[in-house]
Amino acid sequence: QVQLVESGGGLVQPGGSLRLSCAASRSLFNFAAMGWYRQGPNKRELVASITRGGTTNYADFVKGRFTISRDSAKNTMYLQMNTLKPEDTAVYYCNSRDWISNDEFWGQGTQVTVSS
Repeated sequence: QVQLVESGGGLVQPGGSLRLSCAASRSLFNFAAMGWYRQGPNKRELVASITRGGTTNYADFVKGRFTISRDSAKNTMYLQMNTLKPEDTAVYYCNSRDWISNDEFWGQGTQVTVSS
């Protein structure tokens, strides 16, 4: 079993920045891919992902504003969020997919609120 623990959420004004962290209980090399999702009123949607090989992918609505990265030495993935908008308000979840079993794991979520 893998544990993922998110942190870094909070309240920020429009145009501001936040950095989310996702600490994994295992080496990141165990995962075929990791990603950040967000839960809006109607659905959970992919925000950004990074593969084991380092390939990144972003949803159109965050391109140019958000950056996904990882620190393998710390078993931690990050999401740098800049130029935040009120519509970015959501609970953000960390996700990982096991390299061998293809099992998926989720963190508990962290709330991001963008409001003046």
